[in-house]
Amino acid sequence: MSEPFSVPVTVRGYETDTQGHLNQAVYLNYAEHARWALLQSAGIRQADLVARGVGPVALETTIRFRSELVAGDEVEVTCAFEWGEGKTFRIGQVVRKADGTVAAEIEAVGGLMDLGARKLLTEPGKRLAELASDPTAFGQ
Repeated sequence: MSEPFSVPVTVRGYETDTQGHLNQAVYLNYAEHARWALLQSAGIRQADLVARGVGPVALETTIRFRSELVAGDEVEVTCAFEWGEGKTFRIGQVVRKADGTVAAEIEAVGGLMDLGARKLLTEPGKRLAELASDPTAFGQ
């Protein structure tokens, strides 16, 4: 199996809380950044989705905090889509320090919404692959 998609991120001082570690909400921003970067690497821009009248939606997110991050830490944020049947998909993500220590594990359930009807579309993986210039980025 190939390595999951990943993006580098440097923890910035203004993202930390009074204890000096990365604020819990910022992990969601890092995860979202990696997801959009994966879409972009597949050749899908946000404008492409809007033009098609569709958009990804988050339905559930779980974060397991494993090791604190502080300002200046260099991390990689991975992103791997797991396709199933129906209207939803899973996304597995890991925030890993430069030394290999896992700082957080993020699991999410998402879908692809018809922006006009405000309903989830069936076969979101197939629909995203059709929009992509490089569908292999989705692990399909």
